[in-house]
Amino acid sequence: MTWFERRAVARMQGRLGPNRVGPFGLLQPIADGVKLLFKEQVTPREVNRPVYWIAPAISGAIAFLSFAIIPVGPVFDLFGNKVAPWLADVNIGILYILSVTSLGVYGIVLGGWSSGNKYALLGSIRSSAQMISYELSLGLAVLGVVMVTGSLSTVSIVDWQGRNIWLIVPQLVGGIIYFIAGVAETNRAPFDLPEAEQELVAGYHVEYGGLRFTMYFMAEYINMITVSAIATTLFLGGWNGPFLPPFIWFMIKVIGCLFIFIWLRATLPRMRYDKLMRFGWTRLLPLAVLNVAVTAVAVVIWG
Repeated sequence: MTWFERRAVARMQGRLGPNRVGPFGLLQPIADGVKLLFKEQVTPREVNRPVYWIAPAISGAIAFLSFAIIPVGPVFDLFGNKVAPWLADVNIGILYILSVTSLGVYGIVLGGWSSGNKYALLGSIRSSAQMISYELSLGLAVLGVVMVTGSLSTVSIVDWQGRNIWLIVPQLVGGIIYFIAGVAETNRAPFDLPEAEQELVAGYHVEYGGLRFTMYFMAEYINMITVSAIATTLFLGGWNGPFLPPFIWFMIKVIGCLFIFIWLRATLPRMRYDKLMRFGWTRLLPLAVLNVAVTAVAVVIWG
């Protein structure tokens, strides 16, 4: 993902990008990883040590949990055994996704608070306020999917889209709201206010370096992949598609969503913080409520 983003942004902005280390710069991410692996671990004197050490691990671990219920393909036969390409198909899958994704902010808040740095604390507070503002809109956007399909199971939602139509068509507004809220929750540009370098040096992770910083860095990219995979599952038909194998379709859709993340970063400037909050509360949230109301009426009329 780091290689993909740097190459794509370089192409969009007319820059060189990572193209010196290995063919097409493919060895650059390995070089960056080795550098961070051997970088000195400096712990400031004023930190709350137990919380300071565990906070990056919380962000990294939470980022993986949503994938437990994301189906990447249909059930297939392997050496006479039926294999389901997902860890669990629970009947409250959407609730699980919403609950797990909302926990990721704890790693950021605890990391900023425990660092003993005012810039880090400001960044962590920004992240928590941002999560509250956009989580409501995200939940309402997903509620439209639940109302149309009549199920909270991600596998059932994908199956419904295979039998009927991709939900991005009847739920276009909900899909757009979900993606905007997802970008905000992952703290990606133009919503990267918790780590705005012009204002907060580096925000919540300003006192982290080496592998501890790597955990935050990795969690951000995993969260991008998670948001893209959920968008694919709920709105873009999951693994459904003609001609190509189901897993290939799933990957194409996820990579397409990730490209939009990168495109936004390369194109849009960072929003001012008061405008970011105002957009979430006075624009996105009313639109999400209206989408739920219209969806409810449509479900009642057309079944």
